[in-house]
Amino acid sequence: MTLAYPFDDARTSIQSQNLTEVMDRLGVRMTFAKDEEVYAQEEDADLVYRVVSGVVRTTRLLSDGRRQVGDFYQTGDLFGLEVGAQHRYSAEALCDCTIQVVKRSSLKAQADEGELDRAIWEATCRDLERAQDHVLLLGRKTAAEKVATFLMDLASRGEAEAIDLPMGRQDIADYLGLTIETVSRMLTQLQSSKVVEFASCRQFRVRKWEVLERLAA
Repeated sequence: MTLAYPFDDARTSIQSQNLTEVMDRLGVRMTFAKDEEVYAQEEDADLVYRVVSGVVRTTRLLSDGRRQVGDFYQTGDLFGLEVGAQHRYSAEALCDCTIQVVKRSSLKAQADEGELDRAIWEATCRDLERAQDHVLLLGRKTAAEKVATFLMDLASRGEAEAIDLPMGRQDIADYLGLTIETVSRMLTQLQSSKVVEFASCRQFRVRKWEVLERLAA
């Protein structure tokens, strides 16, 4: 992706049919309520997770108490893969979620190790690319450009005219490195300019694609 897109079209997922079948066979489906923790920051990273339904956010608590949202994962996405032995971010259910959980050791024992290593490598590379793009977004974009980019990427994800906004204003603010007041002000400006139209606080439509794209560039 070009910028830190919350829902990239090339989102990390297990591409091999064999691995998917192994996860379906060995995995345990667990339900998580809204805001419930899936795994903790600095917890051992010995499990692999896949979103069956819902949306998951990853967050990191900084030493000064501030929270940084790292990414958002939706249906079909693989998450929780780490280069090291522990999770650098925690993961929470953004809404009621069903998550498939598999021990990494079980996958290695059952799946072709080459396929598993390749899937993990691809997932790790994509996470690194998103992290680099996120740094660019945080450090080089204005508040208006950050919010426009965020909305444009959500709108580009699906084909429906009405786009769901599963995350709240505080989640958006913590992802973009802004205050909730700034996010609300930018959204109000975009709606006042008829660039976007909010049917509710959790659903919007893009009215002027060219303007939104220009703001996000």
